Amino acid sequence: MGKVEVLYQWFLQKRAERCAQALEKNGFHTRVFPDLPTAIDHILETCEEVQSIGFGGSLTLAQLGIYRALEGSGKTLLNHGLPHLSPQERMEILRQQQTCQLFLTSTNAVTLDGKLVNMDGTGNRVSAMAFGPEKVVVVAGANKIVPDVSAAIQRIKEYAAPMNAKRLGFDTPCANTGFCADCSSPRRICNILTILEKCPPRTPIHVILIAQSLGL
Repeated sequence: MGKVEVLYQWFLQKRAERCAQALEKNGFHTRVFPDLPTAIDHILETCEEVQSIGFGGSLTLAQLGIYRALEGSGKTLLNHGLPHLSPQERMEILRQQQTCQLFLTSTNAVTLDGKLVNMDGTGNRVSAMAFGPEKVVVVAGANKIVPDVSAAIQRIKEYAAPMNAKRLGFDTPCANTGFCADCSSPRRICNILTILEKCPPRTPIHVILIAQSLGL
């Protein structure tokens, strides 16, 4: 790595470590990993303990290749994003994700004071994060760390949501202009805002922070 890359990695590592301390105080089990290979190994070890695994819609998980690594494992993999699914099949998988043994997802933003902030269009991801699965693992690159909830919401609306809407091929104003219009589009992906200030008492949440830039 060049000097700039080394400095950026150091910067992300320090932010992740500070954020992890705050997450722990709020009841979230937290680990910080410096790179993708060590994080992937840890996630796959966690997956070995369960039979049914749900996947929240996550570009971060796609970058890590977790679903591909588990194909052929004999486990029940609940991925509603597979292209061949009918609407009915996709809806059934979304429901099954709510009661799976392990739910893997990312987060739109995580604050330096230890909160997980997300916006959903349908609500399947945020509902599974809060209650239902036996265990939740949230994976996030340190680029998603922001100072506070206000900055988290701003990050989602001004940065993550327009690009996610564009990535998913949704015909929303932000997918066309790149800017939030607080729209009423039927394909709007910002219908539900959740802020997990503390770890829910009946849902163990493990947060994995990676000192790299991942996802949107």
